[in-house]
Amino acid sequence: MPHKGTTVKQYPTIDRRIRFGEPVYVFDKLDGSNLRAEWSPKKGWYKFGKRNGLLDDTNPILRDEGPPLFLDKYGDDIARVCRDNRMERVIVYFEFWGPGSFAGNHEAEPHDVTLFDVHVHRKGILEPKDFLRLFGNLDVPALLHQGNLTHPMVEEIQQGVLEGMTFEGVVCKGTYRQSRKPGRPMMFKVKNHAWIGKLKEFCGDNMRLFEKLL
Repeated sequence: MPHKGTTVKQYPTIDRRIRFGEPVYVFDKLDGSNLRAEWSPKKGWYKFGKRNGLLDDTNPILRDEGPPLFLDKYGDDIARVCRDNRMERVIVYFEFWGPGSFAGNHEAEPHDVTLFDVHVHRKGILEPKDFLRLFGNLDVPALLHQGNLTHPMVEEIQQGVLEGMTFEGVVCKGTYRQSRKPGRPMMFKVKNHAWIGKLKEFCGDNMRLFEKLL
C-alpha cells in the first residue's frame, strides 16, 4: 500500500448557482464518495485521501477498497500520461461508488472508481477540454452535452430524464476565465429532484446534514 502522508489537497465545493448563457461541458454526476490520490515522478502514487482528510478507520470500505481499485484501474495509465507531459506532481480525484451507493453511504457489494478531475502542480484543476484531451480515453464520467445550458435541459436534469444521466444529476464545467479563480475552472451542479427528495427522507430533520450532502 502506498505511503499515506499527512494531507491531500481537498476538492473545491461546487456551486449550485446555475450559469445560463455560458458554454459548458455537462458531465454525468456519479453518486458515491469523493476520493483522491497524489502522484510524483519519484514517489509514484504515495498518498490517498477522502473529502475531508486522509483515508482512515472511520470508513473501512473507502480505506480498504478505494486505493487498490484505483491503482488497478488507473495507476499505470495516469502515471504514463503524467510522465509523457512532464508533470511534476498531480492530484487526481475519483468517485468511489456502487449500485447501492447513496450520498456517500455504501453497501457491502462490489464497487468501482471513476476518474473525474486532475489537479496539476503549478497549474490547477485542468479545464475540461484539457482533461478530456489527456485522460478522456480512460473511464471518466459521460459527457452529456457541450455548449450553452438551456432552461429545457435543466428541466430534463431536474426530472431525471436527460439522456445518459444517472440518478443524482450533472456537473457543468467551464474555463478558468469564466470562474475568475486561478487554477479552478468554473463549475456548478444541477441535481435530480427525485434524488433531492430521497436525500430529504434520508436526513429527516437533520437540515445540517442535508445541506452538507446536497
